[in-house]
Amino acid sequence: MARRHPILRGLAIVVGAGLGLLVLGLGIAALRGGVGALTFGNRVAILELHGVIQDSADAVEALEGFRKESSTVAVVVRVDSPGGAVAPSQEIYDAIWRLREEKPVVASLGNVAASGGYYVASAANIVFADPGTITGSIGAIMEVPYYRPLAEKVGVWEEVVKSGLYKDTGNPLRPMTPEERALLQAMVDDVLSQFVGAVARGRGMDPEEVRKLADGRVYSGAQARAAGLVDELGGLVEATRRAWEEAKQTGEPQVSRVRMRRRPWWFDVLGRVLAPEPGGVSGGLLFLYPGPGVE
Repeated sequence: MARRHPILRGLAIVVGAGLGLLVLGLGIAALRGGVGALTFGNRVAILELHGVIQDSADAVEALEGFRKESSTVAVVVRVDSPGGAVAPSQEIYDAIWRLREEKPVVASLGNVAASGGYYVASAANIVFADPGTITGSIGAIMEVPYYRPLAEKVGVWEEVVKSGLYKDTGNPLRPMTPEERALLQAMVDDVLSQFVGAVARGRGMDPEEVRKLADGRVYSGAQARAAGLVDELGGLVEATRRAWEEAKQTGEPQVSRVRMRRRPWWFDVLGRVLAPEPGGVSGGLLFLYPGPGVE
């Protein structure tokens, strides 16, 4: 059998190793929820935020990466979320704001982009929504469970030793006092003011104008546009083209995708109701719209 030429054998090894590294890199990117397609040159990055917002780490990391990547000339944040925890929503908002100071950011609102979902979207330069998108729900909610009637039926009680008057505020085995309710209401009102300020800043609106819209109600995409909460009606395709144009690019947009979550948002909301998890978004202070979606 003829022996293969050493140079050809070396080239084959190099090519094989290169292909192996490429496959490995694409596999790691897929596992991490990275880019959905291999692209070269300038591109629009699409960050998909789906489901209840419970943690901001991955989204903030992705947004910071887009800010630093010279090949990413614009970003579309696709939001399909009823909101979630307050602090993660605020952290994503801040990351979008840092990004928009350097590159165009367009928000594309999907089926539901309400409460915290709208909070993060309002940081974008331009907001697109479908006419039937459920959005708005500007406000904050604190849920305090009350289990005393059930506890009395099964004979469960507890003795509390606390360091201060308000240390066990929200204890589910006793009613809240008027003072505790006033304390929690003041906190919710303060966070509402933060929400109103964030929307006013992002949308370039007067805070008092935003406050008139901030009674917790939801709007269709068309209503939100009339109210000034949305700039344009259209879907993800239109939002992507607009981002490409805002970056002063010509031709068809080159796109890469980052998916943060894949479960539908209503799955998480249903899970909160039926089986709340300790340390999750059950209870506490939330930017969350718990209402029905549209099929």
